[in-house]
Formats: sequence, structure tokens, C-alpha cells
Amino acid sequence: MIGQHNDVRITRRTALSVGAGLGVGLAYGRLPIVHAQEATPADEAAEFVLGDVVEFTLTPEDRWPGPFSSVTLKLHPGWFDGGDAWFIRTDASDQLFAEAEGLVYVPLLRNALQAEGSYATLYTFADSAEAQRPVLSTVPGRDDYTPAFQVVDVSFSGEPELLDSAAAIEDAAATGTITLEATDIIVNYPLVVWPDGGLPVDPDLTMPLGAGPLIEDPDLTNGLVTFKLHQCYPGSRYIATDTSAVPMAPMMGVVGSAPTQLLLEAKATAPIYVFGNGLPGPGPMGFQPSVFNAKAGDPIWSPFWSHITLMWKDPAQATVLKSEAEVLDAVNEGTLQLFNGTPDTHPDGFVVNCPSPVLAPNLYDPAQFEAAATPAV
Repeated sequence: MIGQHNDVRITRRTALSVGAGLGVGLAYGRLPIVHAQEATPADEAAEFVLGDVVEFTLTPEDRWPGPFSSVTLKLHPGWFDGGDAWFIRTDASDQLFAEAEGLVYVPLLRNALQAEGSYATLYTFADSAEAQRPVLSTVPGRDDYTPAFQVVDVSFSGEPELLDSAAAIEDAAATGTITLEATDIIVNYPLVVWPDGGLPVDPDLTMPLGAGPLIEDPDLTNGLVTFKLHQCYPGSRYIATDTSAVPMAPMMGVVGSAPTQLLLEAKATAPIYVFGNGLPGPGPMGFQPSVFNAKAGDPIWSPFWSHITLMWKDPAQATVLKSEAEVLDAVNEGTLQLFNGTPDTHPDGFVVNCPSPVLAPNLYDPAQFEAAATPAV
């Protein structure tokens, strides 16, 4: 753990030195704007989870009105069909690989291997030409896009040559100039920039999701990208990149990844409970922060969320719920309704990819959001 500063802006250097009632359209993007929390107390603590975290904030520091903070991550260059493709690295199914690469170890991702079509291919090179990059088999905008990639190692039988597409790799394998070894490692490497496209930047920075997950355009010169960072119980901060609910993706400000729907049956997902009414707050639907079943790094956690919407039967009786146990108790008591996906999609659910690069205390005061959401008389 590292000490938290008063300005709630943490850098890698600092860390090393310190140690049924809700339609889909309404649910995403049309709720009253409320303002984020003030600075966190100095004695609170935050922790890096990802090795690729460059810096993060826990509050917007008056830089924007939306109820979210930010995290800056390293970008990694790759190729798709000979064009530039930049991605972030967040999670891996193999513990040794995750530890070596500074990723979150997610055992549940191994289950993706049981669902053919839920993952794509990432070709990596141990011995390669000087300018070689990893090669991806898909990018957003394609029907087969998924950020879950199986790692395939490429070895040359002779002098390495530059390979910049999956087709070139397949041709080289067919001629015997390379050998392909499929590993049992599944990684979560969401695309940020790809040929003719990229994750959208939110120009307004007012809504939790809004027009996009990025604070500003990616810095390709220095290989950096800054995401909105959202809070979620228990003590987690997450980003949003894509969803299997492709028609809903534009309303959520992310990209579609239809194959990740297969991760539900493969049991590679974990539940996320999103509030559709009740106490106003920084959650994606404009209410209290959502609830995970666990923190990132716990064996039962996954960045691929099975989206569940919660609706209070009497919103006036809503209370802050901070754990899955509290959520399920309220459901069993009959005060809270549970819908797979949203009330409009129930009983069919969908997946949202929300990696968690930072663990940090939640900063949620419902009274502050009540005041921000109440018009002055």
C-alpha cells in the first residue's frame, strides 16, 4: 500500500518513494449531472494494481464536473493487417505470466478456453526482426472483436523476418519458416487505437459514461492514454472499454465486443451490481457506486462483468449497499429487484469489460450528490 497525498494525485515515482422501470436509453447518458467528491483525506490509502499505471487521481481536482477521476496507463504498440494498433494490458489467466508482466491475475479467464470464439489471437515473438511488434487477429468494428486474446508464441526456423498481420503469420507457418505454439494463457488487452478507429474521447466530461471512456486523445508519441476512473464497492476503481451488448455500446461510450457474450456460459465472468434508482451518485446510471462480488486480484473476480441492474421497489427507502452480501440480502427481503442486464433485456444478460487498475477507498457521500441533484429554490 502507498500513502495517499492531499491532492489525491499519485504517480509511479510517488509510489516508489512513499511505499423494470428503466429503459436502456434512460439508463445510459440521460440522467442529471452531479459533481464528484472533494479531495480524499490524507490518511486514506490507494494501491497500484497494474504495472502499467503511470499515475492516477481519486478526484477530478476541479478539472471537470463529472463524478469520476482518472488513470493514465502505458500504451503498447501492435499490428493489425499491417496497420498500427495500440492496446492496454490489464489481466492474465496465468499467475507467473501476470506477475512477470505486472498484470492482474484472473484465474477465471482460463475458462474462456472452453468457449471457442470468445477469444481472439495475440501473436508474440521471442526472437524477431528489430521492428517486430505483437500481432493481433482482430480490432473493434469487426464481428469477431474481443479484447480476450489467447497468447500464441511465434518461433522462426531461420533468420527472423518482419511479420505485421495474422495473414502473413499464417502464410509463414504454412511454408514452415515459423512455428506457432498456442499457450493456455488468456489476456485482457483492450484496443485503444486501431487502423481507422479508436476509443472515443468524452468532450464534456460530465456524465459517468457519457460519450467515451477517455479523458483526452491518446499520446502515441509517449505511449500513454488517460481513462475515466470510476469507483465501485468494495474499494475498487475501474475503467470501461467494451461490451457484448453491441447495440448499447454507443450509449455506454464504449465499443462492441459481441464474442465476450460467450464468456457468460464459460463462467469467465463475475457479477457487477449497478443501481438504476435510489440514492444519486457516481454510478454508471447516476446512482450510488456499483458493487463487485470481490476486489481485483481475488480469485473470484473478473474484469468481464455480468451486468446486473438493481431497482429499489421504493426509492425513498434506499440505503447505501457496499457488498454483494448486502445486495443479495436486500433482494431476498424483497426491497430490491434484480434484473439480468437491464430491466429491458431481462432475463438475458450481457458482459461489460471493466478492468480495475487501482484499488482505493470509496469516496461516496450521498448527501453531497443529493444537494448537487436538487434544484435551488
